[in-house]
Amino acid sequence: MRADRLVATLLLMQVRGRVTAAQVAQELEVSVATARRDLEALSTAGVPVYPQPGRGGGWSLVGGARTDLSGLTAGEATALFALAGPGAAVAPAARSALRKLVAALPDTFRADAEAAAGSVVVDPARWGRDDRHRPAMVDALQDAVVRRRRARLTYEDAKRRRSERLVDPWGLVDKDGDWYLVAGTDEGRRTFRVDRIVDAETTDEPAARPADLDLSREWEQVVGEMERRRSLGEAVVLIPQRHVHVLRHQFGRHCETLGVEDDGRVRLKVAAPMALSIAENLAGWGAGVEVLGPDSVKAELARIGAELAAAYGPGPSRGAAAPHPPPRCT
Repeated sequence: MRADRLVATLLLMQVRGRVTAAQVAQELEVSVATARRDLEALSTAGVPVYPQPGRGGGWSLVGGARTDLSGLTAGEATALFALAGPGAAVAPAARSALRKLVAALPDTFRADAEAAAGSVVVDPARWGRDDRHRPAMVDALQDAVVRRRRARLTYEDAKRRRSERLVDPWGLVDKDGDWYLVAGTDEGRRTFRVDRIVDAETTDEPAARPADLDLSREWEQVVGEMERRRSLGEAVVLIPQRHVHVLRHQFGRHCETLGVEDDGRVRLKVAAPMALSIAENLAGWGAGVEVLGPDSVKAELARIGAELAAAYGPGPSRGAAAPHPPPRCT
């Protein structure tokens, strides 16, 4: 966009003092003619820049004026590049933007910022799993968010039922590779899983957006509501200290330490949407975890144990081939 180029040009002049149209063109990856038009546009708009013709000339800020558009401190610049750097490794647009911003930073910030940008590599694939790619649908939805246009969605719910929704896109959230669209509807705020959006069409209708919208705050509320639904059932268990971290990994934030017993085992409270969900997470521990209550979780564990015993207990294996008869002596 031209506005982005004008800002980048002004920042470049701030750092270098004097630039030529050719230098601006090379730095911003545009033609020399485009760079010259942008410089002239800045002057026409009243920005204090002027051309100096002749050998060694170029464009300069009047009186060496400085226009600090970023307002970044050294620490803020380093933090920004550390955060943006991993994304730049896979996004050409982000890589180009960082390169331009580095050029516009004061010399004293530049080395640390460049080092921060390359200090972290993000590998989105978990061990033993395929890489998680950004869904193509995200780009279409992001366009609707940025342009503030309503979107017409074809959405498929958990029961594979499809419906048409006309929504006001507020923003997108990437939660560990799973994308969500936070949007306004006639019924208030709603959250849609992007992988369940079959089709999305950006309309020409302007989207309604709360003036004080804070997407981070909205998402915190969504997470809070989801976590409350995920913790409707609870159980109290005893587990050896050395295994506590494993159980915490299974239940995440729904695992609370209640105390330590005389025998060294840790008393924990775990939670999940229902008793069956808790039992399924605990069944693999066998006798390694003692469930103190409630009885509903114990009953589910007993049922699971009975099913496993019936399927894999002593006796002829299901589907096993009949034994061969012993050879006859002749």
